[in-house]
Amino acid sequence: MTSGNESSVTEFVLLGLTQQPELQLPLFFLFSGIYVVSMLGNLGLIVLIGLNPQFHTPMYYFLFHLSFIDFCYSSVIIPRLLMSFVNLNIIPYVECMAQLFFFAFFVIDECCILTTMAYDRYVAICKPLLYKVIMSHQMCLMMAVGVYAMGFAGAIAHVVCMLRLKFCDSNVINHYMCDIPPLLHLSCSSTSINEIVVFIVVGVNVIGPSLIIFISYTLILSNIFCMHSRTGRAKAFNTCSSHIIAVSLFFGASAFMYLKPSSTESLDQDKISTVFYTIVGPMMNPFIYSLRNKDVHIALKKTLKKKIST
Repeated sequence: MTSGNESSVTEFVLLGLTQQPELQLPLFFLFSGIYVVSMLGNLGLIVLIGLNPQFHTPMYYFLFHLSFIDFCYSSVIIPRLLMSFVNLNIIPYVECMAQLFFFAFFVIDECCILTTMAYDRYVAICKPLLYKVIMSHQMCLMMAVGVYAMGFAGAIAHVVCMLRLKFCDSNVINHYMCDIPPLLHLSCSSTSINEIVVFIVVGVNVIGPSLIIFISYTLILSNIFCMHSRTGRAKAFNTCSSHIIAVSLFFGASAFMYLKPSSTESLDQDKISTVFYTIVGPMMNPFIYSLRNKDVHIALKKTLKKKIST
């Protein structure tokens, strides 16, 4: 290995999700199907929002970015997972660090974009008369840039700290991707700085957004209960319910994964936790946000009719 990180390890072996031979083939087909559904669902929403002018609003603007992030997110994680089901999954050191960077980048992006979506719903329901002023095109653009800037900063922090570690003997990662906890367990040098960075970055990007989302929805629910119209209450609940489901799935799994003491015995449990926010979440989000959305159904039918008639 180069003298930059003074490590004797030039490649890692990813153990994958399970070592049971009888489960390898069924899981390969299962996650292949999940990958296809995730790609088609997120790409479909991206195209649908881009082609239909009625979706050029702040709510769908952020949904567009969520779908883009999920589309990229799945492509960073699932292909390597599928490889571990069919053969020995060897990943070079440099590629491992690259996967870690993009994984951290997109997972932080997801945290931040879900937070901006909660704030958008708060403004729409609690300050409807000021909605167009507060959620202007410039503000939406600034918030989107902020989302990706937070992701870049957090990813750089994790990777720079990981590059300073030495990996001397073992190169077997008990995971299906290059994640932080299993890499820290492999290191033969002190990981105290890395653990501090993990708690800081995860605290800023999980606890901070969680508080913002909690406050936003506390105010939203308070406002909804004060509405006199049943139709208005039902519409407001319908608007928020999809986002609450997506937030609960993502933040619940990620908080459980990173905001608990790390141990060797918990690595297998950690792998199951990461499946929910790295694989299941990106697949479910297009359905969560579109199944109960009549506007999406109508736009999809119109778009398909145009494509068929041309």
